[in-house]
Parts: sequence; C-alpha cells; structure tokens
Amino acid sequence: MNKSDELVNRLGLDATIHAEEIPDIDLYMDQVIQLFDSKFGPTLRNDEEKVLTKTMINNYAKGKLFIPIKNKKYSKQHLMLISLIYQLKGALSINDIKTTMNPINEKIISENFNLEDFYSYSVALQQSNAQSFLAEMKAHEKEIDQFDIAEDLKHLLFINSLANMSNAYRKAAELLVDDLITNKKEPKK
Repeated sequence: MNKSDELVNRLGLDATIHAEEIPDIDLYMDQVIQLFDSKFGPTLRNDEEKVLTKTMINNYAKGKLFIPIKNKKYSKQHLMLISLIYQLKGALSINDIKTTMNPINEKIISENFNLEDFYSYSVALQQSNAQSFLAEMKAHEKEIDQFDIAEDLKHLLFINSLANMSNAYRKAAELLVDDLITNKKEPKK
C-alpha cells in the first residue's frame, strides 16, 4: 500500500505560524487573512476552500472567541488566538471552541499571562503530533497490508481506520471540553 508518506506530505502537518513569524505591529483584517493564506493555503483540500474569511473572523469576534480588537486592528496576541482557533475548528464546534478559548482569554485580560509561551508550546506539540501521526499512519497501513484482499479494498479499510481514529480523537477532545464546563460550575475549594 505505502500511502502514508505521500499522504502525510500532502497534509502539510508542518504548516503553522510560529510566534516569531507574527509581526509585532498590528494588522488590518485583510493582512491577517493574507498571512494565514500564505501559511495554510497549500494545506487546503481544493481551491474552493478558504483558510479564513472576513465573515469567519467577524463571527469569532462577535462570539467572543478572542479578546476584543482595537481600532479595527489585530495584535500579535489576536493572531496567536486566531491561529489556535484555526487549529480547533476542524474538530470542534464553535461552542466547544469558545469554551476552550475562554480560560485563555480570561487569563490575558485578568493576569500577566504570557500568551507567546503558551502559543509556542502549542506549536511544539503540533510538530510533535505530526511525527506521531506519521508513525501511527504507518502502523495502520502495516496492519491493513496483512489482510488478503484487493488493493482497492485495503484503500477503503485505510479510510475507515482513519475516520474511526479521527472520531475517537474528536470525542476525547469533546469530553475534555465538557470537563472544562463541569470544572467551571463546581465551586472552588
């Protein structure tokens, strides 16, 4: 079968915006979209897909998924938060993303929170996850290759296996979001 390496290359799992690549000057929305397009555009499935649109960013702002903007400009903090949202939006609902982002936004507003460190940890994990993903893909592929069936059926089993794992990871993330909600409701001791 040997599809793992090719598939991982096409996924562009290493595509990210590192903290040091984010300008220290505030950007207008069109500039934000341009930055995200340049980094994540090649990872899109087809030309009809968009990395970010004005509507998406406005909806994130209205939904309070990130701290309020000032003078229609987005700071380095905003770009990091939008990048985190971008990573979450493929797996979680908008409500789950808001629940996930709330503690970060609260810390930015009320504490001396170093978002850049947190963001750098997230990018490092993303890069580590890409390596783990490749190893996991190869393991699934090796397991499927043991079955004595036609190549097209192995291809379908590979799709099924990846969808199954995707569902497991998404459900685990949703349970962790639910824990955030439960922990927020419980009185602190």
